[in-house]
Amino acid sequence: MRALIVGCGYVGLPLGAELVRQGHEVFGLRRSATAGTGLKNAGLHPLCADITRPAELQALPRDFDWVVNCTASGGGGAEEYRQIYREGNRNLIHWLAGSPLKKFIYTSSTSVYGQNDGSLVTESSPTEPEADTAKVLVETEQLLRSAAQDDFPAVILRVAGIYGPARGHWFKAFLRGEAKIEGEGARFLNMIHRDDLIGVIIAALKQAENGETLNAVDDEPVTQLKFFEWLAAELNQPLPPRIPADAETWRKRGVTSKRVSNARLHQELNYQFLHPDFRSGYRTEIARMAAENLSI
Repeated sequence: MRALIVGCGYVGLPLGAELVRQGHEVFGLRRSATAGTGLKNAGLHPLCADITRPAELQALPRDFDWVVNCTASGGGGAEEYRQIYREGNRNLIHWLAGSPLKKFIYTSSTSVYGQNDGSLVTESSPTEPEADTAKVLVETEQLLRSAAQDDFPAVILRVAGIYGPARGHWFKAFLRGEAKIEGEGARFLNMIHRDDLIGVIIAALKQAENGETLNAVDDEPVTQLKFFEWLAAELNQPLPPRIPADAETWRKRGVTSKRVSNARLHQELNYQFLHPDFRSGYRTEIARMAAENLSI
C-alpha cells in the first residue's frame, strides 16, 4: 500500500518505519522541513505542510491508499486543539476528497469519556467530558463520523495514555520523586504501550470497518494506588506520599476515573497485545533502561 503518516512524532515515526519494514511505500508529513533527515533514515519519503493551512496541503500528492493522522497538539488549550484536531481533520477530509483513499485512521483519546465514578465504559458509552480540550475531541469525532456517512473511509481510535521508551507520565514522575497518590488512590488509569498502539493502528488499517470507533487500550485498567504499589515493589522504593483529593480541582482539570473496555478491539481486530497490562510493558521499559545504564 501507499501510505501517508500525518504527524511523525513519538508514534508516527516508528509506525511509518514498521509499515516500511512490512513492504509498504510510506510518506511522512510534518510541519517542519528540518525533520526530513529523520524520516529518510526511517525509510519514509518526507513531505512538509501544516494541516491547519489548506493551501499547503493542495501542493502535495494525494494518491494514498492509507492515511493515518496521529498529529499531537504538544499541549495548549481548547483553541489550539480546535485548530490541530477539528480544523486539521476537516482540511484533510476536503483535501483527500475524490482520491483513491481506502482507509483513514484518526487517533482520538479516551479523554472523550468524562466518567469519574470508576465505571466500565465502551465505545457506546456517553462522551460528555468536562475539559474543554476533550470537548474539542468529541467535536472532531463527530466531524469524522459525519464524513464516514458520506463514504469517507474514517476509523476512530480512542487512545489511552501512551507509554514506552522515555514516555509515561506516572512512571517518570515516580522516578523523579515527584509522584503523589491522590486521596485513596482509587482513580483508575488506562494505558497502552506505544508498540501495541502501532500494532493496533496497523491492524485497523488492514481490518477495521470504515466508520468504526474502537478503544485502543490494554487489557487491564489499574487504580493509581495499585500502580504505584507495584512500581514501588518492582524498584524497591517507597510509595509516593498521599495528598488530599480535591474534587473541584479534578473537575477543572477534567480528571476522570473510568475503566475503558477494549472488548470491541479484540472482537473486531483480533489483536494480540505484546503488553496486555502495565506490568509487562513497564518491566520491558525498566529492563531497557537498565541495559542502557539509565538511572532508575
